[in-house]
Amino acid sequence: MTVATLIPVAYLIAAVTFILGLKGLSSPTTAVLGNRIAATGMLVAVIATFFAADVQGGIPVILAGIAVGGIAGFVGARVVKMTAMPQMVALFNGAGGGAAALVAILEFSRQIDAGALEFGATLATLLALIIGGVSFSGSAVAFGKLQGIITPKAFRYSGQQLVTGGIAAATALLSLVLLAGAVAGSVPVEPMLLIAVITLLALAFGVALVMPIGGADMPVVISLLNAYTGLAVAMAGFTLNNQLLIVAGTLVGASGTILTRLMSKAMNRSLGNVLFGAFGAAPAGGGAAATAGDDGRSIRSISAEDAAILLGYAQNVIVVPGYGLAVAQAQHNVRELADLLESKGITVRYAIHPVAGRMPGHMNVLLAEANIPYDKLFDMEQINPEFPRADVALVIGANDVTNPAARSNPGSPIYGMPILDVDKAQNIIVIKRSMKPGFAGIDNDLYLDPKTAMLFGDAKEAVGKVVQELKRAA
Repeated sequence: MTVATLIPVAYLIAAVTFILGLKGLSSPTTAVLGNRIAATGMLVAVIATFFAADVQGGIPVILAGIAVGGIAGFVGARVVKMTAMPQMVALFNGAGGGAAALVAILEFSRQIDAGALEFGATLATLLALIIGGVSFSGSAVAFGKLQGIITPKAFRYSGQQLVTGGIAAATALLSLVLLAGAVAGSVPVEPMLLIAVITLLALAFGVALVMPIGGADMPVVISLLNAYTGLAVAMAGFTLNNQLLIVAGTLVGASGTILTRLMSKAMNRSLGNVLFGAFGAAPAGGGAAATAGDDGRSIRSISAEDAAILLGYAQNVIVVPGYGLAVAQAQHNVRELADLLESKGITVRYAIHPVAGRMPGHMNVLLAEANIPYDKLFDMEQINPEFPRADVALVIGANDVTNPAARSNPGSPIYGMPILDVDKAQNIIVIKRSMKPGFAGIDNDLYLDPKTAMLFGDAKEAVGKVVQELKRAA
């Protein structure tokens, strides 16, 4: 058996590990093992690629690229905080899409030089280029919104739909010209010039697609861009005639699409509404007032000592983590608080909303970092029926996913989005830095609920003070 025949076998083994790894990621208890299995398969695939005949002359360049990328990835994984993980995922998405687009351009250039412009190869090149370009620029905008470089609110202007539609139409028209030239055997315009223009249009379309989307939808956008990257990689696989890239890209594209649909369903909105509804813009004059409501309700503050007393006399506590917990890195303090309460015989559970944080699974990973048992983490559908029986709901840095306006106010931009039924608990404690609105840009009616007490301050410090008060009372 020759080396050339072993390479497809290695690719097949790698593809199987990708599928097994993806299956492992379906559960928190098997996610680490699944990730390691898939990573091992990728290592096998990379090693096998070095023995391919068409890469022998470029091994030094490949090694240099692996060194740069490996160092950047290692440093990024070690240095980037958990709160910035969504931004890093957005960058990874963009890098994957951009790489697929560059591969498509280079392969198309080789076809032109060889004088072998074929319809199938040209179609795969265009799909990889367009989807990869959209993923690259769209991910860059998503990164900017998450990082605060670009305003997280929906960006709208007059004639926006016409501009976006015009970019899409121009991209499609030029692509058809190139495809028709491939069928006819000659292109009326310089092919590489067409490719350059299509590339710029794809990049512009990615920006135009993501800019109107508000920050509250970023988890859905990241998932969608991940699917785009997978599809771009699969198309690049067709361009290179590489079966492993086709399999890997298809897996990423399919799983990303399924996740995007699930997250859209969790928000009770269609994907089209997410992409084109400009959700996240603050409505003029909407939402609850910062300190008082129109019906005379007002904000009620509480001290750490009072919060400790309320928690200490409870029997059933539900913790609702949000992005504020992540920013403050309060997960270890929350674990200490839960341990204290459980030592008193109090039941403590955690309510996880599908779009809590800024990316899918953000809260699960954050709490797992503090060794909080997986069996205490409950999805929205599981935990919502339990809120009426909860003595205390402890909301830590969660905003939009607890806002009752999603159920009661048809004029709210989040109306119809399924939320955690925190307002149905017997008592509610909200730990928050200030009355600043959440990522959707609207005030939270929960804060005006007579059952709600606000404990203002940094989540880590506030939880730490509650822990000290509980220890002092023990």
